[in-house]
Amino acid sequence: MAASSMTALTLKLDRIIRLTDEQFYQLCQDNPELKLERTATGELVIMSPTGGETGKQNSDLIIELGLWNRQTQLGVVFDSSTGFKLPNGANRSPDVAWIPIDRWQALAPSQRKRFLPLCPNFLIELLSPTDTWEAGTAKMEEYQDNGNQLGWLIDPENRQVAIYRIGEPVEVLRPLRATALGGSPPSLSGEAVLPGFTLSLELMWS
Repeated sequence: MAASSMTALTLKLDRIIRLTDEQFYQLCQDNPELKLERTATGELVIMSPTGGETGKQNSDLIIELGLWNRQTQLGVVFDSSTGFKLPNGANRSPDVAWIPIDRWQALAPSQRKRFLPLCPNFLIELLSPTDTWEAGTAKMEEYQDNGNQLGWLIDPENRQVAIYRIGEPVEVLRPLRATALGGSPPSLSGEAVLPGFTLSLELMWS
């Protein structure tokens, strides 16, 4: 992941303490140098920083989605430092996330300042070279179970992408195979969730 690592350190705290939402929030505020997530069962996940290449790729994703959103003004874009409290109780921070403007406006000012109590309509998880595809898919499945409508799991190292659509089977694209047959790597479409948005995967492979 761009600003997190799915091979991160996981601490089991349930036999010692069960952090409340307020305690977890304060823990994150008191340790801003750490990227922290919390599983639905209360385990604390400590993410590691990533290298420059992954950081650049994540920045490219934010820029592309941000430009589209600025033109359409359909919603709000969030980077990997934004925390979301999912319906199952987990606290997650996707590398890129988006919600429509009406969901943002429905949040109280106090809610906007804290971890957002919802699952993003659209999100991206970007694997770093040390992440595993299996861990990435597990995370994407959790997002789907909590209401995510469209999600992309992007693996630049192996040039493959998994597209998660709510209520549909996962679609896995392997652009290297297409290139070997003379085709070009595909673009990803925002479909009905992000109308008119497309992402050329050349950004991730270059």
